[in-house]
Amino acid sequence: MTDTATTGAAAGTTETTVGIGGAAESTDMVLNIGPQHPSTHGVLRLKLVLDGERIASAEPVVGYMHRGAEKLFEARDYRQIIVLANRHDWLSAFSNELGVVMAVERMTGMEVPERAVWLRTLLAELNRVLNHLMFLGSYPLELGGITPVFHAFREREEIQNVMEELSGGRMHYMFNRVGGLKEDLPAGWHGRARQAIADVRSRMDTFDRLVVGNEIFRGRTRGVGVLSPEAVHAYGVSGPIARASGVDFDLRRDEPYLAYGELQDVLRVSTRTEGDCLARFEVLLEQTHNSLELAEACLDRLDALPQGPVNQRLPKVLKAPEGATYAWTENPLGLNGYYLVSKGEKTPYRLKLRSASFNNIQALSHLLPGTLVADMVAILGSFFFVVGDIDK
Repeated sequence: MTDTATTGAAAGTTETTVGIGGAAESTDMVLNIGPQHPSTHGVLRLKLVLDGERIASAEPVVGYMHRGAEKLFEARDYRQIIVLANRHDWLSAFSNELGVVMAVERMTGMEVPERAVWLRTLLAELNRVLNHLMFLGSYPLELGGITPVFHAFREREEIQNVMEELSGGRMHYMFNRVGGLKEDLPAGWHGRARQAIADVRSRMDTFDRLVVGNEIFRGRTRGVGVLSPEAVHAYGVSGPIARASGVDFDLRRDEPYLAYGELQDVLRVSTRTEGDCLARFEVLLEQTHNSLELAEACLDRLDALPQGPVNQRLPKVLKAPEGATYAWTENPLGLNGYYLVSKGEKTPYRLKLRSASFNNIQALSHLLPGTLVADMVAILGSFFFVVGDIDK
């Protein structure tokens, strides 16, 4: 019998050689996941080389959503760059804004009113809850469980309503300003926010019972996609993914900013040592519980504060002095940093963004080889990334 070759479809390519007696000798298959695939959180492409049912190598191919935000920063003044910065991680808009204004305030030596500091802390934690609820619902969905996503969106709407009332935006809040916040709280907002937080907290155990306690979910995630602490350090992985591998680092505790230094008795940094998909989900869930507790503590402190300003009066033309600074925050998905270089003008000379998802997703090239194709979506989803945060 003569040799024949078979080529696969566009999604993957394989070459199969049929020998004497019908015995087949197969070579590796190259399989493209994406760039538009329902198992990804945006336009990401994974180039996989398969050896039978196992992944031989994996290459994340990024850049499909690149907007060139870092270059656009250079053509906008310090008030305008906020609108660019809050869009790369569309689930963490408030936290993204926060990093930019903190960098500018550090450059200018600006003091932020105490009331604004506590309000920023409160809103950052509510934004963290919104971010995590999306993944707490969508990750089980990727593994075949449809019910949790409905619970997640119900809780998201509770928090989203108070955030929208405050800022006027559902995703891109544009509520931070250099020197503070856009404006003070609407009348009665404290009570509505407290009620929303209490309602969500009363139902959060649903995820503990419905998801973590589900034997199918645990079977799909326990011991799957184990990321070692060494790989975490090598790739600069941060946030819940790093803490699930035993790397106990959280800027809110280790380098406190905003009002976190006064919240150490409430703040709990969740960690695991297993480093698998289940550990990553459990850390995310525990962090959501704690963020709701932190938000309540911030409301308590705000109730005790006297009325006062929430921002600083700025000059008509805001210029940062010549120099450079770096500001970083513990964003919902990990470390988010801004390296700002100023030449004394009203626009940044350079503004480099260090986004959490960009570093985190690189670890897939280390983690996926050797795993089964059937576990690929479980591992990919457990990395809790936003593709805009990768591509910037």
